[in-house]
Amino acid sequence: MSLRHCRYALWLARSTLVSVKMQRYVGDMIRDDIKAATIAAMKGGDKETTGTLRLVSAAIKNRDIEARTGGAPADDDALVTEVLQKMVKQRRESAELYRKGGREDRAATEETEIAVIERFLPQQLSDADAEAKIREIIAETGASSMKDMGRVMGLVKERLGPSIEPARASALVKAALSA
Repeated sequence: MSLRHCRYALWLARSTLVSVKMQRYVGDMIRDDIKAATIAAMKGGDKETTGTLRLVSAAIKNRDIEARTGGAPADDDALVTEVLQKMVKQRRESAELYRKGGREDRAATEETEIAVIERFLPQQLSDADAEAKIREIIAETGASSMKDMGRVMGLVKERLGPSIEPARASALVKAALSA
């Protein structure tokens, strides 16, 4: 191989590496939508939405810092969706506790934050669709008892991922396996 061919191969390898790294930034990502919505809320003077979106951005940044030690995630949208689902779950639990404590005003604030966060989550499956897909996975794996729940949940998370909340998926799998 000549020197010219070696240089070309090296250049090609570098450009391929750069293009692979840049694929992460190409396309419409949830993170970009959150930034744009934050700017729009600030310009519009919507303090509640701005505050919620800043909390979301901080949670995503914290998750990015945690991910540095474990390696970079394969899909950025999956990471952001995971963070958003966790935030929605926390707020639902808080709203329930506030209601039990007689603090309707705080529960309403939590539900307002849930509505803002859910705007950025992917479309959730309906109950009928989720049940049908879970039954397909159960039939495919041959699961018959609650002992097989871990295996079924692994496939549900892999295939349905962000389109169903983990707690809801778990409840549907339990119902299907116990029936």
